[in-house]
Amino acid sequence: MNDWLDVLTDLRASETPCVLITVTEAKGSTPREAGTKMVVTADKQFGTIGGGALEFESVAAARKLLSAATAGPQTKDYPLGPALAQCCGGHVTVLLEPFTTQRKKVLLFGAGHVGREVVKVLDGLPVGVTWVDERADEFPADIPQNCKKIVTTRLTDKIKDATDATYIVVMTHNHALDFEIVKAALEHGTFAYLGMIGSKTKSARFRKRLQTLKLDTQRLVCPIGIKGVMGKHPREIAIALAAELLTRGLTPCVEEQQEENAA
Repeated sequence: MNDWLDVLTDLRASETPCVLITVTEAKGSTPREAGTKMVVTADKQFGTIGGGALEFESVAAARKLLSAATAGPQTKDYPLGPALAQCCGGHVTVLLEPFTTQRKKVLLFGAGHVGREVVKVLDGLPVGVTWVDERADEFPADIPQNCKKIVTTRLTDKIKDATDATYIVVMTHNHALDFEIVKAALEHGTFAYLGMIGSKTKSARFRKRLQTLKLDTQRLVCPIGIKGVMGKHPREIAIALAAELLTRGLTPCVEEQQEENAA
């Protein structure tokens, strides 16, 4: 059966991170023979390598690889005896092969003039953009292929989709909405980067309010953009932000941000 291959192909096409689990060796009495495969994503699994504790442990190990994002293949050995509470008595070796997207995932809030420039700058780069705004008429007619437009009045709900590989950028038309999105992101806690357009004054005001809520404001980057770009033109801000997103694997310290963005 090659169902696993169809699943893997579809997941790769949609750039959904996944792990291919293969039984590479089966000794003695085992639930499945060598060559059996299944595919695991962060919240789903396809196929089976026999169920029970063996499968449970393998799936857990696969999802740990997914959360690591940059981890390579791993081999796991499982004796099917008392340690796994399985009565088969054999021994199974599985290979875990992670397939993760090479594109950074950007969750961009705001389709205003700066947001539009950000999308233009990121067009054609190894970045996938989810572009969110409540105002349908603010989006341009032509959306780049690496960008997915979402129109919703419940912008903060999209934070739930953020993973350890998500770069969140907040630049809406409303300071109150910016605050609610940033607050939701810090409460969610799972992201690679959280940046908000704004001046040092806006940054200080937001941090003070967030700190009263016991949230980690050190994870918030504001002002945004790579150090050294002084301009406040939307295109300049977009280029500075794109450079920051492409060069940083970790959230930069707030102290490194020297420039103020037009808010």
